[in-house]
Amino acid sequence: MSTGKERTTAPADPAGPARPAARRAMAGRLSWGLADQAASSATNFMVGIYVARSLGLAAFGVFSLAWVTYGVVLSVSRGLSTDPLMVRFSGVPEAAWRGAVARSSGTALGVGAAVGVVCLALGPVLGGSVGTAFAGLGVVLPGLLLQDAWRFSFFAAGAGRKAFLNDLVMGVALVPAMLVAARVGSVAAFVLAWGASAAVAAGYGYLQSGIRPRPAGARTWLGEQSDLGYRYLVENVGVSGAGQLRAYGLGAIVGVSAVGVVRGAELLLGPFLAVLMGLSLVTVAEAARVLRQAPHRLRVFCLLLGGGQAAAALLWGAALLLVPDRFGELVLGGVWHAASELIVPATLGVAGASLGTGAAAGLRALAAARRSLRCQLIASTFYVAGGLGGAVVAGTVGSAWGVAAATLLSSAVWWLELRAALREHHRRPVPEAHPTSPSPT
Repeated sequence: MSTGKERTTAPADPAGPARPAARRAMAGRLSWGLADQAASSATNFMVGIYVARSLGLAAFGVFSLAWVTYGVVLSVSRGLSTDPLMVRFSGVPEAAWRGAVARSSGTALGVGAAVGVVCLALGPVLGGSVGTAFAGLGVVLPGLLLQDAWRFSFFAAGAGRKAFLNDLVMGVALVPAMLVAARVGSVAAFVLAWGASAAVAAGYGYLQSGIRPRPAGARTWLGEQSDLGYRYLVENVGVSGAGQLRAYGLGAIVGVSAVGVVRGAELLLGPFLAVLMGLSLVTVAEAARVLRQAPHRLRVFCLLLGGGQAAAALLWGAALLLVPDRFGELVLGGVWHAASELIVPATLGVAGASLGTGAAAGLRALAAARRSLRCQLIASTFYVAGGLGGAVVAGTVGSAWGVAAATLLSSAVWWLELRAALREHHRRPVPEAHPTSPSPT
């Protein structure tokens, strides 16, 4: 449950000419958010498709293990660095934002360097293609995490156009990098190519912002944001860690090729998965603005957000069912036939998760870190139990159906917690705390 420091009292709902202007501003920010997610989705899709076609199912499974591991590290970085930034420094004066971004991005860079060293050490221990893939991941992690941190920073400032341009630069740099990796023909080469394009975009982010990341400021940042950061860390790791446990468990129960099949199905739903993974880039900041300006509208905002995404996911899944096998093979190669069997349960899983993310954005805006943490731990438990339990019963397809059921149940939990948090917020509003002066919970 949230503390007094975490709640804010908003001014009255804007009226007259201010209301249409506020709506236009929100629409503009959301439009750039959609554009950025489209660019990010296209980049992820390009990587996945090219690797799947170039390496085949087994090697693609190895690459997918590295990808899932990156997702866990990214969750650690976001929880400690950019999630608190989005909650406390969205729409603040520029001087406060710049100081926070320097410390936040420095924290992300430090996380990348620290975990990168661990991955490099694990490479020789694991051996084989898995070991070289993890060693390559260790090299590229700092650039990957810094590029992601710039995206969050720009959206916190309401500068979604800069985030979009940054992702566009990464996509452009990815093309020659992938071509070089294809000539080498190894999993590690593709990991390095992917990370190199992120490093180019990370450098461009420095030019865009004019802010130098301060790894030395990470300790200060972690201390200032400890009441939110560590809870968001556990919450985020719950998300990505559950995915990693499912991937490793599925590989042990069914085989490493099954991990590639699941990743192939995810690629087919890539646009919506990318939006879900990066949802807080836009929606947490917007939900925080709604909370400050018109708190009674927050529930409707979250409902429209989650419901709209769920409906769009269902429409996309329905369209995928109409894709001819010839076209599917052109896109995914030999992965298509196995992945296409997962379209229906994977679509239902994404739709269920979409409903939940609407409520999650509201809990983040309310800074109700304890409630969101509780929700995520429950959701992660459901996810692992459904994914691995389904795999034991019916293999890869059973795992997909187990995950679909888990996400639908988890969505109900998120909405129950949001309702409770909103009631608490309206019962005991207190004056807004200064964003740069957090106090312990």
